[in-house]
Amino acid sequence: MQIVGLIGHPVGHSISPAFQQAAFDALGLPVRYEAWDTPPGSLPTTIARLRAPDYLGANVTIPHKQAVISLLDAVDPFARAIAAVNTIVRQEDGTLVGYNTDVEGFTRSLRDEAGTDLGGCRVVLLGAGGAARAVAAAAAVQRAAILTICARRIEQAEDLRDMLVRTELLGPGMETRVLGLTCPGEMLGRTIETCDVLVNATPVGMAGHPSPASTVIDPAWISPRTLVVDLIYNPPITPLLAAAAARSARTLNGLGMLIYQGAAAFERWTGRAAPIEVMRARAREALHG
Repeated sequence: MQIVGLIGHPVGHSISPAFQQAAFDALGLPVRYEAWDTPPGSLPTTIARLRAPDYLGANVTIPHKQAVISLLDAVDPFARAIAAVNTIVRQEDGTLVGYNTDVEGFTRSLRDEAGTDLGGCRVVLLGAGGAARAVAAAAAVQRAAILTICARRIEQAEDLRDMLVRTELLGPGMETRVLGLTCPGEMLGRTIETCDVLVNATPVGMAGHPSPASTVIDPAWISPRTLVVDLIYNPPITPLLAAAAARSARTLNGLGMLIYQGAAAFERWTGRAAPIEVMRARAREALHG
């Protein structure tokens, strides 16, 4: 029996163990997927454990996606560029390689579930943390026309913008802007009203969050022509998505991104095609009880 783990703090809410285990079982692979609640001080010990022969690797989630990089032997160039690792693969010699499958998960969810990509779009990104880095990278790789990063901490948004510039992910002619979520409402409102894709990468509206019934922005700013994406998947319909649907906007939650990034990780661990529909069905079951 080989082992894969989910490294984060906390991890009790995650449905990744449910749908990843279903994928291993569906292909008859002798692999057990575990959740490892790992406080920051325990991260080095947890990573060292992955070097043993009975481990395939791990997923990495909040708050370790950046801190884990210095503990690995190698990091995929793209993951290093955006300074975030969410997948670790153990090589046969025990070395550990880090990857980021969040970008792949996000772009595939947009393509397969919303029938779109970000090429030529005006994109507004709410948040500048780990999940936001994947969305920003996807916008850059797909050549969005304008990416506006909005965060409560303006310096965090500026750091994300600078990352895109520093790593040369930005294509010719792509414009990036930074706005504070507390900036004058008219400016933020106009930006959101005229965007093509609005992405919430903050935890506001998530089950268990201090503000589960709140939205990050005034829903009145949402245009019917905008695709509204909330990276939250629990609840499946967040307050932001409910408000967007009420304004006749198209909506997409984060479940597809979670499944597709997990599928990409599965394929790196096993070399086998992931059973996507098995994973999706088990994820929905886990969400509903």
